[in-house]
Amino acid sequence: MRVDFLSAIEDLEREKGIDKAILIEAIKQALIAAYKKNYNTAQNVRVEIDEATGRIRVLAQKTVVEAVEDPRLEIDLDSARRIHPAAGVGDVIEEEVTPKDFGRVAAQTAKNVVTQRIREVERGLIYQEYAERETELIIGLVQRIDGKNVYVELGKTEGILPFSDLLPGDVITPGERVKAVIVRVERGTKGPQIFLSRTDPQFLRRLFEREVPEIYDGTVEIKAIAREPGDRSKVAVFARDPNVDPIGACVGPRGSRVQAIVDELGGEKIDIVRWSKDPAEFVKNALSPAKVSAVTVQEGDRTARVVVPDNQLSLAIGKKGQNARLAAKLTGLRIDIKSETQMRELAESASTDGSSAKTASPAGAPVDEAPAEGTAAGGLPNEAPASASVPAGDRTDAPGRTDDRAGMGEAGAFPPEGSAAGSEAEAALPATPAGGEGRAKEG
Repeated sequence: MRVDFLSAIEDLEREKGIDKAILIEAIKQALIAAYKKNYNTAQNVRVEIDEATGRIRVLAQKTVVEAVEDPRLEIDLDSARRIHPAAGVGDVIEEEVTPKDFGRVAAQTAKNVVTQRIREVERGLIYQEYAERETELIIGLVQRIDGKNVYVELGKTEGILPFSDLLPGDVITPGERVKAVIVRVERGTKGPQIFLSRTDPQFLRRLFEREVPEIYDGTVEIKAIAREPGDRSKVAVFARDPNVDPIGACVGPRGSRVQAIVDELGGEKIDIVRWSKDPAEFVKNALSPAKVSAVTVQEGDRTARVVVPDNQLSLAIGKKGQNARLAAKLTGLRIDIKSETQMRELAESASTDGSSAKTASPAGAPVDEAPAEGTAAGGLPNEAPASASVPAGDRTDAPGRTDDRAGMGEAGAFPPEGSAAGSEAEAALPATPAGGEGRAKEG
């Protein structure tokens, strides 16, 4: 092995962080395997590399015996003492068995080992780099598109953007730049696989951090996100500084900040609401733009009973139950919505039934009161029902995705510039209808 090859190994240690000792040991193991394969031997051998001269020696380990039965593994006492004068029966000595043409085999083997090791190290570094960047927003160039995925160039590697993680209405073509968030990184046989998404709630969070300086520097915090990708989202925000209006900061002058996010999401409507540590107040804010008369939260079963004016019931529930469904996901509570008229009727019915039961029941007989609840469990019809009970959704402030895209909700709302902060945003932005499935055009 040439000395300049060893110098190249030292250069690799400096440039790529590959430990020289580990690389030399890998070369030795590869040379042992090459020796046994090329010279058809099963001897116990080890390889010695002189790092000063580059000389390679193959040393066979043999046991000293009186009578040799297997010359590959044993050596007689006289031959052993010619190598080591003090050798005795039962000792293990090393005898050089380096073939004359082994230098050519060694050079090719060493080259292959170094190349493979460099590839493994680079893959490991790429995996480590991107594993630490999960949930980070990236901008990459679309390289190619196959039947299931869009492949995005990320510098030293490429990201995988599945069609299922595209927004409805997305049209992706090779050569254009695309924004996405890294959702997970996996080790693969051909290197790390970096999966991207445009539907994950973290994508919306990173867009807000990009457009709103107050969120980026921590003055305003996004507490929770509920999202139905491409259709509608609700974002709960909180200001650490009492002098800062969190909703106004997110909306920006004349709605410029949030409009940039809406444009990136293809017209997805966004409701920005004020977060509150009081669950009842948070539920009230989460149901915006509907006005709420009263909220009662039962912490034990994580349920909130909401009363709204009669003319606000449809708005509170939303088309196909979307507004109530997103509010439940945002707050993590089961939300039961009833109109004021319904609540009066239920109270009167309970009072009447109770009086009748007391009159008709014989002395000492138990009385079952009429239930005060009149809620319906299960899905919500297209038209707003008289009341609705919406199960609590999973909080989507952690990475994840809501795949329920049923119907379009009410128009997203935001406060006008200079307005006082409230539980909802007031100024409506034009709604862009959500498209069908995201599409990618192959170049």
